[in-house]
Amino acid sequence: MNSPANTTELPVILTGDRPTGPLHLGHFIGSLRNRVSYQQTARQFVMLADAQALTDNMDDVAKVHRNVIEVALDYLAVGIDPAQSTIFIQSQVPELTELTFYYLNLVTVARLERNPTVKEEIRLRGFERDIPAGFLTYPASQAADITAFKARLVPVGEDQIPMIEQTNEIVRRFNRIAGRPVLVEAEARVPEIGRLPGVDGKAKMSKSLGNTINLGATPDEIRSQVKRVYTDPLHLRVADPGHLEGNVAFLYLDAFDTDKAALEEMKAHYVRGGLADSLVKARLETVLQALLAPIRERRQHYEQDRAQVLQMLREGTEKAREVAARTTDDVRAALGLKYF
Repeated sequence: MNSPANTTELPVILTGDRPTGPLHLGHFIGSLRNRVSYQQTARQFVMLADAQALTDNMDDVAKVHRNVIEVALDYLAVGIDPAQSTIFIQSQVPELTELTFYYLNLVTVARLERNPTVKEEIRLRGFERDIPAGFLTYPASQAADITAFKARLVPVGEDQIPMIEQTNEIVRRFNRIAGRPVLVEAEARVPEIGRLPGVDGKAKMSKSLGNTINLGATPDEIRSQVKRVYTDPLHLRVADPGHLEGNVAFLYLDAFDTDKAALEEMKAHYVRGGLADSLVKARLETVLQALLAPIRERRQHYEQDRAQVLQMLREGTEKAREVAARTTDDVRAALGLKYF
């Protein structure tokens, strides 16, 4: 495919994922589907954040290494086109590490600890005070990623907005020191549909909880997970009126069913009673099988030539490094660190 015209005039978007496991429906609805559409309206950089994944996975580095290719396969399978988006590996762009080092001098430990996103992630992982330094300084690393490509738009979940705010604090402080606008501020772009719950009704899809439906799932795996989908615990008999609130089956249908008129009829039937959960799940399975079949087929196609996928990542990383190097050179100059 051809790259969008006038790419230098398009807004720059930075997005990406930590390669710690296969991507699933939550990733698809929250970011991947939007990334495919952004290719037509923006200059998009898609980062495999392997270095950041190590901040809480140093005891299993093989998992991170293995999943770089796996996540790249998911990207290609959903339609992220390396001719339109620059897909790159974070650890292979050393300029990002250099920028992080400079930015750490612009933020205090207290400010990092106050970041709501960091506080919540520390709580979820049970670090208490045994926080890896790399994990605590994640906001500075993310600021380096964003500013290296002068990204003006960063698609994030609502819970990640504090990270963008902290990036902009660093940008403003650096520009004051530089006496000129070397770096640009970014804007968080929150998707219309937020985070999908797991099939079991838990607030978050998680591989460790086994409550995901992966993009590469087989028909049998999809069927098995749909059977587990949480519905309405008060809907004990078919004749009973059902409830939509908190009903994961209908949340998924809202996200993925394109026949909205028929879906609204089904909702009305469920609420007044007389519609079995099994029929709702049957519709959901049909929708998900149709959605994931072509993604699975494309993934299998690309998986046959992993060397070509790695070459694509190498080329994308070289392009990303060229851009990041220009920004890093500007930052060094602003700090008086150009001697030769």
